[in-house]
Amino acid sequence: MLNVIALTVAIRRRGFVHGRGFAPRSCDTTAKRLAVVACAMAAVALIAPQASAQTYPAKAIRIVVPFPPAGATDVVTRVLADRLGQRLGQSVVVDNKPGAGGAIGSDFVAKSTADGYTLLLSTSSTHSIGPVLNPKTPYNVERDFAPIVHVANSTNVLLVGANVPVNSVKELVALAKAQRGRVNYGSSGVGTVVHLMGEMFARMADIEVVHVPYKGTALAMPDLMTGQLTYLFDAYAAAAPHVKSGKAKVLATTGSARSPHLPDVPTVAEAGLADYTAIVYFGIFAPAGTALAVTRLLSAETAIVLKQPEVIERFTNLGLEPVGGGPDQLGTIVRSETAKWTKVIRDADIRLE
Repeated sequence: MLNVIALTVAIRRRGFVHGRGFAPRSCDTTAKRLAVVACAMAAVALIAPQASAQTYPAKAIRIVVPFPPAGATDVVTRVLADRLGQRLGQSVVVDNKPGAGGAIGSDFVAKSTADGYTLLLSTSSTHSIGPVLNPKTPYNVERDFAPIVHVANSTNVLLVGANVPVNSVKELVALAKAQRGRVNYGSSGVGTVVHLMGEMFARMADIEVVHVPYKGTALAMPDLMTGQLTYLFDAYAAAAPHVKSGKAKVLATTGSARSPHLPDVPTVAEAGLADYTAIVYFGIFAPAGTALAVTRLLSAETAIVLKQPEVIERFTNLGLEPVGGGPDQLGTIVRSETAKWTKVIRDADIRLE
């Protein structure tokens, strides 16, 4: 800001700007002065963002979570906020703004001032699935957001009830083909990532199954354990108590590599569907136009936090893999996951009810 003031003072001292406008000496002189002032204004515009970036952060930072409290996204954000605040020397507060599948909170950040003080921690649901399912989504991911850091990935598990007579992916596929149209699977709702994982599995396995949507996988789990549902994709952290009690079985995991929680359980790809990989990514975004110096600082500091042993342990217990990739990596995964789920949605003609 001092640089801006100094520049303005210099302009006045040279006589280019007067208290009542431009001095009307001649057309040529006026034109020259206009040109100089235009250049000065451009310089001020360039200096101002740099000045703000150098003093950032000067106040509390807000991270918006577009989902309700206590969910995975909320827990991840709170773990990061506490430690990121310690590194930045400012409070980092979490602000839950749920609704419309995450669109309300995401749109709030998209339309916020691009000063680095309002951020979004969001997922595949809001940035790679929701906008495809709903053409009326009020924000455009590429246009309205600046990616900051790829926080983590989450893989799910393929579960069957303990009484289902299968113990592998191949056996489940064989059962579905033998009982065409009678095998079903549950999800947390139409168009959710769990639904899309199930739809992609069915298409790649070439099986005809029935989708049964619930308002959350927690409501689907009892039906899985009693045999009303044949299979379900869910987060391992949520399924673990039922697996350990013997009421559900894990057939495979959905990631590209085996889960550290289940080293003896194959991935779906290893179990027979070679190209099957399904994750949920978590990333921090800022409104488009946020100063590059600010986004780089936030990215670097978050990456450091994600390497802290206690953070790694907390994420691992949630079934998450910390990543810490920068803006380019986050942008790449957003585009690749959007392309994947767009194909699934269009091939299956999935529409919001």
